[in-house]
Amino acid sequence: MAFGFASAIGSHVGMVRSNNQDSGFAGTQLFLVADGMGGHAGGDVASALATQAMARLDEDQLATPEAATSTLRQSLLDANRMLRSTVSDRPELSGMGTTFCGFMTVDDHLALAHIGDSRLYLLRDGSLQQVTKDHTFVQRLVDSGRITEEEAKTHPRRSVLMRVLGDVDSSPEIDTAVLDTVPGDVWLLCSDGLCGYVEDVDIEKIMRRRSSLQGAVDALIDKSLSHGAPDNVTVVLVETTPEPIPEEQLPGARFAGSAAAEIPGGERISTARNKILNRRRTVRRATPVAESHFEPRVDEYLAELIAETRRRNRQRRLLWLLGVLAILGGIAAALVLGYQWTQTRYYVGTDGSTVIIYRGVQQDIGSFSLHSVAENTEIPLDALDGNEQRQVKRTLSADSLAEARDIVLRLGVPGK
Repeated sequence: MAFGFASAIGSHVGMVRSNNQDSGFAGTQLFLVADGMGGHAGGDVASALATQAMARLDEDQLATPEAATSTLRQSLLDANRMLRSTVSDRPELSGMGTTFCGFMTVDDHLALAHIGDSRLYLLRDGSLQQVTKDHTFVQRLVDSGRITEEEAKTHPRRSVLMRVLGDVDSSPEIDTAVLDTVPGDVWLLCSDGLCGYVEDVDIEKIMRRRSSLQGAVDALIDKSLSHGAPDNVTVVLVETTPEPIPEEQLPGARFAGSAAAEIPGGERISTARNKILNRRRTVRRATPVAESHFEPRVDEYLAELIAETRRRNRQRRLLWLLGVLAILGGIAAALVLGYQWTQTRYYVGTDGSTVIIYRGVQQDIGSFSLHSVAENTEIPLDALDGNEQRQVKRTLSADSLAEARDIVLRLGVPGK
């Protein structure tokens, strides 16, 4: 059964990046998103060249979805060789690479190809589900049970990619699949500038409440902007329709992001929407995020990370211990100084029957007394009048032993 496919596309450089390393394409039967890596070394070039090369498949007519997946895989390997050749001609682009997530439509099926951390989602019957699995280090940690999905969202190594196209792997492994589709399905292709910062529940809500596909694309990008858009964000939406769309109603091939710019050897195709989005700014700003980079040696990298984590944990424990010792030392010093100060003080009091001059202060810390007898005056307490007895019982403070003696001499003791 032949279905139709309506689409919309948009891309934004974000609030932090200086250039757009994302690329997107929406054609008649081919739809894709690519996210470049390599920063100023050529991430934008990698995604643009790969996207423009793959876009040529939009003109092919393939009989089966299986043939389409085979064609996608071979074309991506060809694109990988082309990127490696580009680096040979332009050494300053060494290390560039790009993710890829895209599909071709064949009747009532989709032929999917995927490498990297750009994603495909499906909204069916009002429920959103992630179709692809990221080829990232943190996903490996999730799969091995070392961290949770929630921890993966903020993990410091979430920018580490295990599979990409480009000048990093001569024969990258590409995931392919054949997917069924039915009328009403809405397929979302996006770079991690969306799914890395906007929760799935918010993505689902925007897609469910859409008034149009383009309106939903705009709203998804706006949602990323409202979160600070620390990365480039590219979105392609494709909706399955019950009947093929008449050719004269098709919008034609549209590029977005760096693929819409002028790349040597490429065709310049842009849209008014891209220009509007790239001018838009929100008040909120976000801090820069780490550049994505490729790391193929998964097991070695994991071992290095575990060793690094252990070193950091030892350092943290040592710093914690030193901090505790410093605090305890400070407390001990404060106690010693405090005790020394109390021993410069005196007061006149009583042991219950005799007037006593005490050294220290009339306080105890647990079983430790902060005062001791300096002099026993041998003056009976009952030799004092009622008012003086009350004063002595309440104690009379003095700054020195001499001052305490003067206080005793001023007491109205008969015969003194």
